[in-house]
Amino acid sequence: MSAPPAAPAPDDLPARFAAWFAARGWTPRAHQLELLRLARLGRSVLLDAPTGAGKTLAGFLPTLVELADAPPAPLKGRGLHTLYISPLKALAVDVARNLDAPVAELGLPVRIETRTGDTSAHKRTRQIERPPDILLTTPEQLALLLAHRGAEALFGSLRRVVLDELHALVTSKRGDLLSLGLARLWRLAPGLGAVGLSATVREPDDLRRFLVPQLAAQAATQGAPPPMADLVVARGGAKPRIDILETGRRLPLAGHIAQHAMGDIYAAIAAHRTTLVFVNTRMQAEFVFQELWRINDEGLPIALHHGSLDAGQRRKVEAAMTAGKLRGVVCTSTLDLGIDWGDVDLVVNVGAPKGASRLMQRIGRANHRLDEPSQALLVPANRFEIMECRAALDAVADAAQDTPEARTGALDVLAQHTLGMACAGGFDADDFYEEVRSAAPYARLGREEFDRVVGFVATGGYALRSYDRFAKIVRGKDGLWRVANPRFAQQYRMNVGTIVEEPMMKVRLGRARRAAPGLPAPPLRAGRVLGEVEEYFAETLTPGDTFVFAGEVLRFEAIVETDVLASRTSPGTDPKVPAYAGGKFPLSTFLAERVRAMLADPRQWRRMPGGVADWLETQRRKSVLPRRDEMLVETFPRAGRHYLVCYPFEGRLAHQTLGMLLTRRLERARLKPLGFVATDYGLAVWGLADVGAALAQGRVTLAELFSEDMLGDDLEEWLAESALMKRTFRHCAIIAGLIERRFPGQEKTRRQVTMSTDLVYDVLRRHEPDHVLLRATRADAATGLLDLKRLAMLLSRIRGAIVHKELEHVSPLAVSVMLEIGREAVYGEAAEEILARAEAELLEEALA
Repeated sequence: MSAPPAAPAPDDLPARFAAWFAARGWTPRAHQLELLRLARLGRSVLLDAPTGAGKTLAGFLPTLVELADAPPAPLKGRGLHTLYISPLKALAVDVARNLDAPVAELGLPVRIETRTGDTSAHKRTRQIERPPDILLTTPEQLALLLAHRGAEALFGSLRRVVLDELHALVTSKRGDLLSLGLARLWRLAPGLGAVGLSATVREPDDLRRFLVPQLAAQAATQGAPPPMADLVVARGGAKPRIDILETGRRLPLAGHIAQHAMGDIYAAIAAHRTTLVFVNTRMQAEFVFQELWRINDEGLPIALHHGSLDAGQRRKVEAAMTAGKLRGVVCTSTLDLGIDWGDVDLVVNVGAPKGASRLMQRIGRANHRLDEPSQALLVPANRFEIMECRAALDAVADAAQDTPEARTGALDVLAQHTLGMACAGGFDADDFYEEVRSAAPYARLGREEFDRVVGFVATGGYALRSYDRFAKIVRGKDGLWRVANPRFAQQYRMNVGTIVEEPMMKVRLGRARRAAPGLPAPPLRAGRVLGEVEEYFAETLTPGDTFVFAGEVLRFEAIVETDVLASRTSPGTDPKVPAYAGGKFPLSTFLAERVRAMLADPRQWRRMPGGVADWLETQRRKSVLPRRDEMLVETFPRAGRHYLVCYPFEGRLAHQTLGMLLTRRLERARLKPLGFVATDYGLAVWGLADVGAALAQGRVTLAELFSEDMLGDDLEEWLAESALMKRTFRHCAIIAGLIERRFPGQEKTRRQVTMSTDLVYDVLRRHEPDHVLLRATRADAATGLLDLKRLAMLLSRIRGAIVHKELEHVSPLAVSVMLEIGREAVYGEAAEEILARAEAELLEEALA
């Protein structure tokens, strides 16, 4: 990383702006002035700055300075000058609100508007015909704008694009879609400058490449460095104050909802002005909110915010926070990113953070002032999470980051973008190929692969080319590829984006109908929308069931078309809590390494509360604690079964894949495995045969069981049988546009989408195994659900470093993994009591 250049003198700032800073009692920061200088030179810039350093103002300062000197706008406006792109709708709306103040106080003739999924159709049309000076939007809305036939006129005047929270955008398929959008913007607006804003950067060069066209990709392959944006690093800033909650009680060995800590969390909310209570899943958000309300004797204003709530409800919560009317908000990652709530003075993170960068992002929501420390409280739910929280605290103290590596662009996203560009008026394949390669994730895309993607959009591929519904683009006599039918353009607009969630159903409050005298009450009428739950959850409900949603306890009445009708009921019932797919974060490799080091060093145990030191000391006495570079494998009998428990500390996804492959090997060795369970920290396999005896007798070895070659034929055989690949293919097919889930009057249910994609998957596997979507599916599985890279690193790391301990009964360390076996989806005090009883029984056995 190159050092930041020296900051220019403050008098480089125009007098009008210098006076505005002075009137507020502010002094322009060095990084703000340096970014302004570079932008004036037409340079693209990555600003790496901590929360509270004025990143947003720095990103917009060049635009405001330029527009201040611009001539008066004509009747239809002067054209779009700056495009701001955020990963969150709420962040775009918040930034627009915060920009209004300097624009008004400086008297600038600048129009600022937002464009999100909540923007009315009338306003969207007007924004294309008469664009504002500054438009704030999301990657999905950018894709829709670029697919419009008026895109060339709209973006021809564009001077700058500002990408906020860039680190959060580039690590997913949304980043791939955004990169392709940038590539099109660079073609429509030559000389366009980009500003990237980020607070958590591990490898800044990855982000710097993202911000400029990679037109010199050929030179890079010959040893020349690829093009990169300039780097500006903000220095200074107060270190955050972070504590781990100490309740004075021994923490449980399993569980993730921290029921034991609700009183302490409530006390923290009562002691502060405004507290954000972060959780990792929407299910946890609903549960924690209910628990806090249950003990809210002081009647504190506490709200709930997550992505499945109705947009109107979320906006009300955001407005109340901005106005300082709330004392606490229970939230998920919907509030992770850079929204400046001003009066937030405490962040509580319930559960382990799973990553140091994510923790820093959340902590940054408190205080939002560079020179004053943010205050945060970590609330581990079990003893393993205490170690993870301690590791995260140490990483924050060391200013260490663990953001993921740069991506290789996904082929299904490219297929979606290809259809969008055909909708925009058509493309020449040769020109489009060079344009796509200017996007950093696609810089190394080969021409043959590109042609196959275009061929897929044009025909569906060799195995599907006889079906007209897959032929979405056609090449005209002029050589340009255009959309084959207006219907396909409409399908594209309805299904654009890379976020594939399970099919959702709206939750509506039912309103009673007036009954005729002497007759039973008629069915409820559909009332206002509270939000959405996943279809599969709704299908588990029967009339009379109660469930928690939007901070209320509701009674399920019926499903009417795509709506869940519910009525309010008393909180005394035992409600279900909606769960949502894909909600859990994986433990980062970076934190996993630190936890392994902590486990192996008894000097660090005393730094941790909750009985951790005694627990680990007992483990060392009863079994073994592995060194940092070792993996412990324990075998023992229990209740007529035999168990193998190992502790790789590589995250749930890698452990699940290891469990699938390990059971296959045990089956071949005739050791009769029955099942397995994986956590972020360990893996337990159980069966009918004594694995410990087989190891002692040399009938099988640990080196054989955990050999790296399991990622070869074993993996391929398992994938061929696995339903997981079909689920992954379903997501790729939806993103690529092969299957449209949404179309007016033809919305597909989860079952219909599954049947369609499963059928296509089987056809392609038999007749075109190298199909573009199958390749995209394998790539997704390797980097996502299977985490093959991390599993490969694990198998390499433990080669020759596996420690086996044969035991007569369960070990203290194994208790936490064993408690995950057969857990029911029950939440609340009853679940905690069941878990506590099971833990007591297992611990009694372990300590015998």
